[in-house]
Amino acid sequence: MTRMDNTNYYDQFARGYENERHKRYHRFLDESELAAAEPYCRGKRVLEVGCGTGLVLEPLSRMASKAVGIDISPGMLAKAAARGLDVREACATSIPFPDASFDCVVSFKVLAHVEAIQAALAECTRVLAPGGHLVLEFYNRHSMRHFVKLVKPAQKIAVATTDEHVYTRFDTLADIRGYLPGTVRIVETVGIRCLAPTYHFFNLPVVGRITDRLERMVQRTPVGKFGGFLIVVARKEP
Repeated sequence: MTRMDNTNYYDQFARGYENERHKRYHRFLDESELAAAEPYCRGKRVLEVGCGTGLVLEPLSRMASKAVGIDISPGMLAKAAARGLDVREACATSIPFPDASFDCVVSFKVLAHVEAIQAALAECTRVLAPGGHLVLEFYNRHSMRHFVKLVKPAQKIAVATTDEHVYTRFDTLADIRGYLPGTVRIVETVGIRCLAPTYHFFNLPVVGRITDRLERMVQRTPVGKFGGFLIVVARKEP
């Protein structure tokens, strides 16, 4: 299948991006990401790489001393700006800020779609102050979510566009270690969606509440290494 330009893909995606965000599954993802980031962001200067419509950046801005978001999609950024957020149009491989501008750089649901991943992580590290933290989410190859992705049909995001039109990569923790610059050290991993084979489990009336609770319990246990979303926290050495 021919891939399309990521900017066009996300501009199309932006039109209906928030239609499902009120459902339990998406709340679970956003809340889990925020919980992973909070210890490293509270009272700090924070950059979100790939901020989308600002659904995560907005609560981050309330806990941080300063919060800025970048994204490649004008359609996504228009919605984030409407929330009153400080956002700029930019890509992960060319971040428009000086060295050491932030105490924490976060990125969720984005890096799996960046082909030049080592260049992107080098940029995230460059704008991070010594002693600061990267909180970065990857798609985990060692997960049920990856298996389902391999066998499921393409999912529509617009009339003539599916999720298979955009580059997507699933990594192992060893892969991620290899992508990171030598100046940062992994200090924590958090697995998200470790047990449920599909997101539909979360949105069922009774099963959803049980699934949500169990999933939150195992995120920082050894089971977390099988999470479909793997958050890696890395510290930049002073």
